[in-house]
Amino acid sequence: MMTARLGAAAILLLLVAHATASATLDRVRAQGVFRIGYRTDAVPFAYKNPRGEPTGYAVDLCRAIAAEVKRQLQLANLKIDYVEVSAENSFQAVKDGAVDILCGPTTQTLKRRAIVDFSLMTFIDGASVLFHKGGPTRFEALGGQKIGVRAGTTTEGALKNALAQNRVNAQIVPVTDHKLGFDMVAKGQIAAYFADRSILAYMLSSDPRVGDLLLSTQYYSNEPYALALPRGDEDFRLLVDATLARLYRSGDIMRIFAASFGRAAPTPMLKDLYGINSLPE
Repeated sequence: MMTARLGAAAILLLLVAHATASATLDRVRAQGVFRIGYRTDAVPFAYKNPRGEPTGYAVDLCRAIAAEVKRQLQLANLKIDYVEVSAENSFQAVKDGAVDILCGPTTQTLKRRAIVDFSLMTFIDGASVLFHKGGPTRFEALGGQKIGVRAGTTTEGALKNALAQNRVNAQIVPVTDHKLGFDMVAKGQIAAYFADRSILAYMLSSDPRVGDLLLSTQYYSNEPYALALPRGDEDFRLLVDATLARLYRSGDIMRIFAASFGRAAPTPMLKDLYGINSLPE
C-alpha cells in the first residue's frame, strides 16, 4: 500500500511539473501578449531611440524570440508590451512575472541564477574605464579621485574589487544612468567613469567631446551577457535558446549586430561565442 501511494505521488509530481513547465507560453497563448523588459539607459544594448521607441542589440534579439513565440503558438496576432525596468528591479520583475524576458546587457552570475534562469550567452564584455585627459589617465593613479559607476550593476562590484586589488583609495560615486556618468567625466566633475567597455566605446564614438576623453584598453572584469528568463520554465527556455542558436548558425546575428554597432566588427571573442552557441537542431 505504501509503495502504491509513493508511486502515485511521484506520478502526480511529474504531472504538476509538466503542467507548469510552459507557464510563460501558456500565459502568452491565453492573453496574446508578450512582455519584454528592457532598460532605457544601456546604449547600444537596450535604450529608447529619438522617437521614444525601445531599441538596441538585446531588444532586437527579443523581437526575434517574440516572432518565434507567435509562430510556435500559431497566434494570428501577438502584442508586444515593452516594460521599462532598472538595474535595481529588473530581476525581481522577471521573478514576479511582470516581464517574460529581460533584454539588455545582463551579466549572468551564479548569484543571479538563484533568482532567474538565463539563455545561451548573447555577448561577452568586461568593465573598463573612461578618463578625462585633464586628469589621471591610469587606473593606478586614481587615488583620492572620484570614480563614477552605474549603481546596482555587476560593474559596481567589479570596481570595488579593482580598487582593492590595485590598492587605490578612491571615492566611488554611484550614478543612476550611463549618460549621466559619461557627462560627469566630460565636464570634469569626476576623474573617471567605470562601465562595460562596449557601452563606453559606443557612447564615445558619437560624442563631440571625444578629444577630451580617453578609454582604457584594459578589462577589469568578465561580463558574460545573456537574456534573463523565469526560473524553471524549461519549455520557454528551449524556445529562446533554439531561436538564438538559429540566429548564430544562419549568420542573421551579424545583421542584428550591425543594426546596433554600425561598422564596428565583432571581437574575435564574440565571434567565438557565436560559433560555440550555434547549437545544431
